[in-house]
Amino acid sequence: MVPIMNVPFLARTLERLYAAEIREVILAAGYMPQAIVDYFGDGSKLGMTITYAIEEAPLGTAGAIKNVERHITGPFFVLNGDVLTSLDFRAMREYHRTKGGVGVLHLIRVEDPSPFGCVVHDENGRITAFVEKPPKGTEPTNEINAGTYLLERDILDLIPAGRAVSIERETFPQAIAAGKTLYAYTTADYWLDLGRPEQYLAAHRDVLSGAMPLAVEPGINGEGKDALRGHPGVVPPIFAAADVVVDASATIGPNVVLGRGCSIGASATVRESVLWERVSIGARAIIEEAILASGVTIGANARVARGSVIGHDVTVDPGTVLEPGTRLGTPPERIPG
Repeated sequence: MVPIMNVPFLARTLERLYAAEIREVILAAGYMPQAIVDYFGDGSKLGMTITYAIEEAPLGTAGAIKNVERHITGPFFVLNGDVLTSLDFRAMREYHRTKGGVGVLHLIRVEDPSPFGCVVHDENGRITAFVEKPPKGTEPTNEINAGTYLLERDILDLIPAGRAVSIERETFPQAIAAGKTLYAYTTADYWLDLGRPEQYLAAHRDVLSGAMPLAVEPGINGEGKDALRGHPGVVPPIFAAADVVVDASATIGPNVVLGRGCSIGASATVRESVLWERVSIGARAIIEEAILASGVTIGANARVARGSVIGHDVTVDPGTVLEPGTRLGTPPERIPG
């Protein structure tokens, strides 16, 4: 339930699916599933139908799909839960309709593909090979698997049941070897894997700057924006949710997200950081390039250095100086500690 601009990232994804006229969603959940179920329910509030598949043990990227086979009746999208992208699902669906085959994989071009899975295809888009994390300088292409697929139900026949299976390392290569046709759909859309704290912060900077389109106005935005307008210490861009209180002597920004109910004390400084809900920053405290989960309290004159991640409901005592990259408390969901 990690938030992007004060809304759970998963909710942002479901909004995009709804905009693409997708109404039925299956959520394969293994980590803290109850929080997801409690928030989304049966999906009716979103105008969708949500089915939950709770994994007792991790089944991998393909095993999770096999586990929900009984719910799949036709072509279906598969989305990596850590990827923030502006991909147009409708355009991808039309591409698949035109090309045919057992599936389409979304690809993007990156400067250094060595940390990713490279996907090789011919001039018609037909995929011919998969190369996982090639040594730098040996990569056959700079097009990588971007973690969104549109697949036909036939692909399920290639996935064994009852064990963990990787769709990238096992299922897709097996499909190619068996003569099945997979197509590449390469776009220049925004794409970022949120799996590391620095990438999570980068995603918010990109939303605030408009690089990742998310209906966020430039400058000062959010339900709490009126509380910040005219504030002498505010340096846009900033997103402020409802019920935010910022002392007139505080310095906030740039690239700061304040969740609902956050409070910033006298002469405090918050830069390049994301604060979840109900975070309290004491007088003269300094927060730089950090992620603070809901309920965190930072004492007066404390300093939280860049790269730090502070878990839910942690209190940092007054005057404490945290080293860069500090991890305290239970890490926020899916942000590694």
